[in-house]
Amino acid sequence: MSDGTADSAQHSEQSEDPSVEFSLGGVQDGFIGCVPIALGVAGYGVVFGVLARQAGLSVAEAAFMSATVLAGAAQLIAIKLWETPIPVVAVIGTTFIVNLRYVLMGAALRPWFRQLSPLKAYGSVFFTADENWALTMGKLKSGSRQGAYLLGSGLAIWSFWIIATVIGAIAGDVIGEPSQYGLDFVLTAVFIAIAVGLWDGKSSLLPWTTAFGVAVLSAQYLPGRWYILLGGVAGSLVGVIRFDG
Repeated sequence: MSDGTADSAQHSEQSEDPSVEFSLGGVQDGFIGCVPIALGVAGYGVVFGVLARQAGLSVAEAAFMSATVLAGAAQLIAIKLWETPIPVVAVIGTTFIVNLRYVLMGAALRPWFRQLSPLKAYGSVFFTADENWALTMGKLKSGSRQGAYLLGSGLAIWSFWIIATVIGAIAGDVIGEPSQYGLDFVLTAVFIAIAVGLWDGKSSLLPWTTAFGVAVLSAQYLPGRWYILLGGVAGSLVGVIRFDG
């Protein structure tokens, strides 16, 4: 067997065996690598803090929500529904639908995370956000064996998110309306940046187009936030069908 053929076979074996390790170094690399994105996340963390105070939450309550929920889009949607008495069914139902996308994200991590202990795997998944999930998937797909990257990057987002929430909640009166600073666009900007990083060329065009089309139609004809889940599922199915084909 020639050296080129041997290298090709070895690369194929490595691709089919996505082994990972879990180390403090991986946590540190994930944290440091995610700091620039965590700063962007902090932008709409401030927005959440301002809106939480406007909705009547105390600084401690807003910080506690950010520390235990860690779901920016869901928290922003929930706080917009917040009133007295709290519409429990509407808040829980809406956030549940919005966060169903994490089922798909968790499934994407399974080839690597099934090798980790439940404590390491599920402990890391708690700190999953869209941004650090995208970073981690990019790392793992490129051949990285740092299974702790998700935890480290998640800790960066988690800490910046809580700090920004507290700042927004304390300085809400000074900050005023977030839209006057363009902070209401930060969430959209972050997701655009993530999308650019996940673009794989022409092979991504059909799944992305399908997801976009289904999401737009769902938003037009279905109530609530079902378009997020339906768009994601449709795009994923097209990607799977193309891959199997």
